[in-house]
Amino acid sequence: MLVHSRTGRWTAWVTFAVLFVPLFALPLLVIVAASFSTNWSGAFPSGPTTEHYAAAVRGESLQALTTSLVTAVTASLIALTVGTWAALAGAALGKKGKRVLDALFMLPVAVPSVVVGLAVLVAFSQPPVLLNGTRWIVILAHTVLVAAFAHQSVSAAIQRLDPLYEQAAASLGARPSYVLLRVKLPLLLPSLNAAAGLCFALSMGELSATMMLYPPDWMPLPVLIFTATDRGSLFTGSALAVVLMATTLLALLAVSRIRTRASFR
Repeated sequence: MLVHSRTGRWTAWVTFAVLFVPLFALPLLVIVAASFSTNWSGAFPSGPTTEHYAAAVRGESLQALTTSLVTAVTASLIALTVGTWAALAGAALGKKGKRVLDALFMLPVAVPSVVVGLAVLVAFSQPPVLLNGTRWIVILAHTVLVAAFAHQSVSAAIQRLDPLYEQAAASLGARPSYVLLRVKLPLLLPSLNAAAGLCFALSMGELSATMMLYPPDWMPLPVLIFTATDRGSLFTGSALAVVLMATTLLALLAVSRIRTRASFR
């Protein structure tokens, strides 16, 4: 913290606590408390129970969690592959080509995600590419929504790379494919891991576009949380939300460990 006086540090910490606790921490703590409760008593939930978690890890809830994980992992891998390829291509095409690619990838982020869901639904509900009613239309929508973040993260990392590494490898007779696979991509590995974690987290929490596209046999967990709370099952929905948060945080911690190890190479 760039505050050198004791009074300034205490002021900064108090300001942070005053802003962080009511805006970020308190709502999450209320959800955690509600997930262990059966009813509301005044302003706080009451009636301790773990039945909601017992239901959240079996049957339809477990299937929804598995669906979210498969969707997020698949969409993140595809988005990372496409985004990395486009970032590398943009760096080779020059400023004008890079601007065009940046605009194309950022377009889905510039509009509401429900518009992206509608666009995917309209585009892939007729032959020759008929995806409506399958899991692939959900995965495609998630890929479109998170690819921009993968592209921007890798593109920024490429701009920070020292070109001397590639020039040294090329001067020693290395082919372009060897330079890419053995020099450039290893240097980009920390940024690739960070982009993968971001894409995974965004996909795990995506709801608006998913609501328009998911088939009955491919319901992600955010949709199940929404339907549970919409039916009035607030405490069950809270338990499902905690499971979603915990799963996402564990996955991000695992990615962080990989990124930390990669940064020391």
